[in-house]
Amino acid sequence: MFVFRGRLPVHIVLFTFMALLPWSSVATAQQRIPLTLAEAEDIAIAGEPGHQAMLARADAFQEQAVSAGQLPDPVLRVGLENYPTDGGGFSAEGMTQAKLGIRQAFPRGRVRELGSEQMRAKADAFDNSADARLREVLTSVRNTWLEAYYSQQAWSLVSESRPFFADLVTITRSMYAVGRKSQHDVLRAELELSRLDDRLIEADRARSEAQAELSRWLGKDAHRPIAMKLPDWNVPPQLPTLRDGLAAHPILAAANAGVSAQQAAVDMAEENKKPGWALDLGYGYREGYQPDGQPRSDFVSLAVTVDLPFFGKNRQDRDLAAALSERSAAEYSRTALAAQLQSELDVEHARWLDLTRRLELYESRILEQSKGQAQSALLAYQSDTADFSDVMRGFIDDLNTRLEHIRLKVERAQSYAVLANLGGLDK
Repeated sequence: MFVFRGRLPVHIVLFTFMALLPWSSVATAQQRIPLTLAEAEDIAIAGEPGHQAMLARADAFQEQAVSAGQLPDPVLRVGLENYPTDGGGFSAEGMTQAKLGIRQAFPRGRVRELGSEQMRAKADAFDNSADARLREVLTSVRNTWLEAYYSQQAWSLVSESRPFFADLVTITRSMYAVGRKSQHDVLRAELELSRLDDRLIEADRARSEAQAELSRWLGKDAHRPIAMKLPDWNVPPQLPTLRDGLAAHPILAAANAGVSAQQAAVDMAEENKKPGWALDLGYGYREGYQPDGQPRSDFVSLAVTVDLPFFGKNRQDRDLAAALSERSAAEYSRTALAAQLQSELDVEHARWLDLTRRLELYESRILEQSKGQAQSALLAYQSDTADFSDVMRGFIDDLNTRLEHIRLKVERAQSYAVLANLGGLDK
């Protein structure tokens, strides 16, 4: 291998740098493209490992369903029978035989068919669990993206407000210098400015945490800036429609498939009370001759064996009782799960309606009233008819009101994401 040990010419270094520069610029530009919620969803569900693992388990049970429906492998038997121990060889005794046999067992009743049904039911359970997994992933990604959105919006809003609070510090210092205001006003203004800086740090921390959580699903795309637009989830979902969608939720379908699998186990336990049987076919080869000089005839044998269920009370009956208990447990679990999901749906729908009413109140009155209160306090302070604390309280309340407005929009979108999961909404 050739190794260059000298210094590269300057023109080669410049050419290499210029060749790589466009690629690095493209990569940097891609990292600055805002991440929309729809894109985050697509990235998260593409090849999601938990979903793929459940689908693989479903495929495994489908293969086992085919296997469970097959007959057991036949058994080949080869042996030597009735060989004399006092010598004489293979042809000395008339009953000495070289035997070749085959045995085929037949399981009890419909055990094979029911075994296939049980495996298919388990496959259906994992297929539906895989769909439920995707819904959970989408809900988690949506909630986390929305948290990152709020943190970014809060940081921007506080950053935009900081110059105004910095101006208040400058103004109070100037007025204090000419004796119009007290040192208390200066200290209060400086304190609120410091608290604003603390809010910036907190908002940046929250954004970093949300991006770190998003990276679980999105990888490096989680560190892109969040798009400024919230999803259009403003149409109130109707509760009856959501309840109909909940009935078809894949997690309930998985529970139903689990009950079907346990029912197949009960039916198998019933079938196991029936006797199994096996068919034996054998061929015996003999050498030597009969007293009249004729060659000895070979033998063909056919036998049927049947199970005798003498001890079923402590085996088949106990297996059936166990299968019945497992089926009951699966049914109870399904009922409890349905009740839990129904309760979660009703609670979340009530929360969505409450958040919607609060948002309407903020957008129709509170935002404007908060802004007007802050402006009024400032005008009163400038005309020496109000304290500086009223000014600070007014503008801090206005900032908090605007942050709460963003928080309400985010929480309503998060509530909608939960309703979409439970009710099977398209978006």
